[in-house]
Amino acid sequence: MIELVYQPKERKTLLALYSAAHWTLLPHVDLAAVRRLIPFSPENNLIKNNVVLLPSEPRIYDTEERLVSEIRQFIHRYVDLSPTFEHLATYYVLLSWLYDAFAELPYLRLRGDFGTGKTRALLVIGSICYKPFFASGASTVSPLFHTLDAFRGTMIFDEADFRFSDERAEITKILNNGNVRGLPVLRTMIDRQREFNPRAFQVFGPKIVATRGIYEDKALESRFLTEDMGGRPLRSDVPINLPDEMHEEARELRNKLLLFRFHRRFDTAIDPSLADVKLQPRSNQILLPLLSIVKDPTLRDELRLLALNTQESIVAERGLQTEAQVLEILASEVLDTERMTISIAFIATAFIGRFGTEYDRPITNRWTGGILRRRLHIKTHKSHGIYVVPEIERERIRQLCDRYGVQRA
Repeated sequence: MIELVYQPKERKTLLALYSAAHWTLLPHVDLAAVRRLIPFSPENNLIKNNVVLLPSEPRIYDTEERLVSEIRQFIHRYVDLSPTFEHLATYYVLLSWLYDAFAELPYLRLRGDFGTGKTRALLVIGSICYKPFFASGASTVSPLFHTLDAFRGTMIFDEADFRFSDERAEITKILNNGNVRGLPVLRTMIDRQREFNPRAFQVFGPKIVATRGIYEDKALESRFLTEDMGGRPLRSDVPINLPDEMHEEARELRNKLLLFRFHRRFDTAIDPSLADVKLQPRSNQILLPLLSIVKDPTLRDELRLLALNTQESIVAERGLQTEAQVLEILASEVLDTERMTISIAFIATAFIGRFGTEYDRPITNRWTGGILRRRLHIKTHKSHGIYVVPEIERERIRQLCDRYGVQRA
C-alpha cells in the first residue's frame, strides 16, 4: 500500500510505503521500469492551507480497542453529541480509513439551526477522518469534483442545503453517486485542442455534512445517519473555542489511523449475516459496512434502531405524497377486494372524492395515469376502449403499499 503524507514543519510531502508488515517514507516509488509515483507538491494550495488534512507518518498504537477509546475521547472533549451518535461517529472515523474495502457507504449528517454546534462537529470529527477535504455551500462546484477525484478522501461539507438550483443539481450528483463504488459523475470537459472530451470524476467515499433541514429527495435522505443538534444545553466542559493543541492531537490520531489502515485494510470485508430483516434493502445496504467494523453488539443494536427510525420517518413523509394517496385507493379497491381490474377513470374519480380539495389543479384521467405509470411504475393497458390497471400488477401494488406505509384492511 502507498499513502500520501505531509510533514508541515519540514514543508515536505512523502509517500508512505507499506509492504511485508513494514513501512517506510520515500520521496517517490517506482512502480515499474517506466512508471514513477511522486507525491503532490507541498506547495499544493489544498495541502499547505489545510483544506485537505494528511497524516505526517505512521504511528504505533497500542490496541484497536485503545485506539477506538482515544478517538471517542477526542470527539467527546471538543463536541457535544448524544452518546449513541458519539459512538457512531467514532466508528465512522474508522470506517473512513477502510472505506475502499466496501462497495456502499452511509453518510453522517449534523442537522440543526445556526449556533447548534454543527460546524464544530464537522471540524472535530472531520479532522481525524481519512484525507478529509473541507468545503462549504459557498464553494463552487468544479473544485469539489477535482479534489474528490484527486485525493479520494472524506468530504466534509458545511451548509449543505444548496440555495441555488444549479449548485443543488451538481452537488446532489456527488451525494447520489458518491456512496456507491463504480458510479462516477460524467462532466463536460474541453481539451487544449478545444475538443469535446467528457471526463469521469470519481466521487465515491465517506461524507459528513451539516444541514439545517432535510432533502426533498427521499432516496438521498435514506443515505444519512443523522444527529439533530441543539436539543439540549451545551456541556460545560466543551471549550467555546478550539485550542491550538486540538490540531496536534488530530494529527497524532491521523498518524495512528494510517498504521491502522495498513494493518486492517486487506482483512476487512462486508459481513452479510449482520443484515436486519426489519430494515429495507437500501437501509441494510448502507448500514452493513459500518456494522462490519463494529465489534460491540450493543452499538450494533443502537445503529440498527437509528436506521429503523430514519426509515420510518421517510415512510411517514412518503405517506403524505400524491403517490401514497393513489396507492390508498388501489389498496382499498384492488387488494382488499376481489376486483380483477380497475379503470384509470375510476381511480381518478375516487381520488377527487377523497383528496380533490387538497389540490389546486384539475384531477384528470391523464394526470392519474401519469402518476401510475411514471412515478409508481405500475403498468396499464387498454381493455374494451378504456385504460385499466390489470390483475398482474396486484403484487407490485402490494409491495408499493408496504414501501409507502399505506395500511390495508
